[in-house]
Amino acid sequence: MAAGETQLYAKVSNKLKSRSTSLLLEPLLALGFPAHTALKALAATGRKTAEEALDWLHCHCNDPSLDDPIPQEYGLFLCPTGPLLEKLQEFWRESRRQCAKNKAHEIFPHVTLCDFFTCEDHKVECLYEALKRAGDRILGSFPSVIPLVLHSSVSYLGFFIHDSSADIIREFAMSFATEASVLADCTVKPCTKQLHLTLAHKFYPHHQRTLEQLARAIPLSPGCQWTATLYSRDMRFVHYQTLKATFQYKPQNTDELNLSPGDYIFVDPTQQKEASEGWVIGISRWTGCRGFLPENYTERANESDTWVKHRTYTFSLAMDLNSRRDGEASSRRNGEFHPPQTSRSLSSVQALQATILRRSVLVVRHGERVDQIFGKSWLQQCSTPDGKYYRPDLNFPCSLPRRRNGIKDFENDPPLSSCGIFQSRLVGEALLDSGIRITSVFVSPALRCVQTAKHILEELKLEKKIKIRVEPGIFEWTKWEVGKNIPTLMTLEELKEANFNVDANYRPAFPLSSLIPAESYEEYVQRCSASVERITSICSQDLGVTVVISHGSALDSCTRPLLGLPPRESGDFAQLVRKIPSLGMCFCEENTKEGKWELVDPPVKTLTHGSNSAFNWRNWILGS
Repeated sequence: MAAGETQLYAKVSNKLKSRSTSLLLEPLLALGFPAHTALKALAATGRKTAEEALDWLHCHCNDPSLDDPIPQEYGLFLCPTGPLLEKLQEFWRESRRQCAKNKAHEIFPHVTLCDFFTCEDHKVECLYEALKRAGDRILGSFPSVIPLVLHSSVSYLGFFIHDSSADIIREFAMSFATEASVLADCTVKPCTKQLHLTLAHKFYPHHQRTLEQLARAIPLSPGCQWTATLYSRDMRFVHYQTLKATFQYKPQNTDELNLSPGDYIFVDPTQQKEASEGWVIGISRWTGCRGFLPENYTERANESDTWVKHRTYTFSLAMDLNSRRDGEASSRRNGEFHPPQTSRSLSSVQALQATILRRSVLVVRHGERVDQIFGKSWLQQCSTPDGKYYRPDLNFPCSLPRRRNGIKDFENDPPLSSCGIFQSRLVGEALLDSGIRITSVFVSPALRCVQTAKHILEELKLEKKIKIRVEPGIFEWTKWEVGKNIPTLMTLEELKEANFNVDANYRPAFPLSSLIPAESYEEYVQRCSASVERITSICSQDLGVTVVISHGSALDSCTRPLLGLPPRESGDFAQLVRKIPSLGMCFCEENTKEGKWELVDPPVKTLTHGSNSAFNWRNWILGS
């Protein structure tokens, strides 16, 4: 052992005066590991056993950063345990299932007591002593009951800690900061803001009511022990994306990363320009090595999955949620507080599923149409001399449904392209992941709209449960249609024969025969307004999402009447519609308290993709 390392080891041993420290460190030093790397391994594994630290050192034998003097970053959290933790974790799972993942899912249930701070590897044991001293000092006055107040906004849901309980917890955090400064030479900034346990953060606004009801369904009086827990993380990867390996991968080239199931990979989003499509550049948490890896061998992980748990200090107390308040004026009557009325007879699962839903209308433009890509002559490109369909390009659909007048009926009523079908399925899959409850689907009679509805419903697993209601009243502005006549559209019988699950019993607001060619703009917006009024009245008892699949123009003409807005000027309307992409959408939600509809964020993200030109290999290879 080098002289400098011996002095460092002696300094650590003398300062800690702890037999447990030498018991952990001595076996590693006896095997020939330098003191600084042995201490680094102990800190990275939570100083649990020498065996774990030894395994870490063996795995990191090729880690280029092994000798870097970069300490771990530490944080102190107040964490619930026992039945309350179980119910919070159940909320975590159910809120993700019903409302998709939000920022709160990245970390376990906790109350933050201080900002993250650094501690040198050889002073970590002193940090543990600081935790113990702060806990012992405050234990006698720590509250036996911590009342939680449910707070909700459009982007945050969580329990707030108020009054004397919050003051005592802050006193504990400040005491820890003082002890850590004296014993471990750490600069710790205790939390001085509102103490809170986050339930959901940065979620879609239309999920707020559902999340609130899920929070109120948490059982009211579970026993609880609260623990102050130290965690550490590798400060180099704080802003990286974290992936988890799901399959074994053996490198095929020297610059590739070996993957084992369960390994975590840190990925810097700014370094991915070097990687080919489907590959990423990452750093293995198990080995510290960097290399290329196939992204489809991994899945997204949570931020705290790579954190290391160190020491805990347990406060025994019984949590009383009966005294919580939700901060809403409706919970107070005659100046007195009354807790939310949640049925105690429901099981926890039933209570979680008893969500409050609003009536909503999701207006969606159809997917990419064939003539949008191949132009007005698209039908000639895919027709044989005897009038049969064939597929000249992969972006033409595999087949076309049968129509009474043959293939020529598709000329002004084109189908989706293959990419349009894929787009529709992609949106359906995203809607399924979002957890929204779709109750009905209304579509324009144009084939491209009916196809879009079919593929979305198939991805939602609702193709047999929800019938497609064809509403000619939301058809495109007929002035924009080619020719002097309304296009020949498929009848309900033809759609049923082509395996579209249409509702033959639905009576539309405007029969197909009522559409007039080259209608004025005023006639068009009045038709759409009347159709939307009819649709919402039919679905007045449906608490969930009514989907309207129509044309780009519908995103304006079918939402402004709901919002109580007058029609746009026709020139502005035309300019707006030109900018609406395939599967563009608008989402309206009913605010029953104020008696009006509001425009809110759609339940899924937008779909953006690039153009792809036709490619003729013969011209490219044989051309000059």
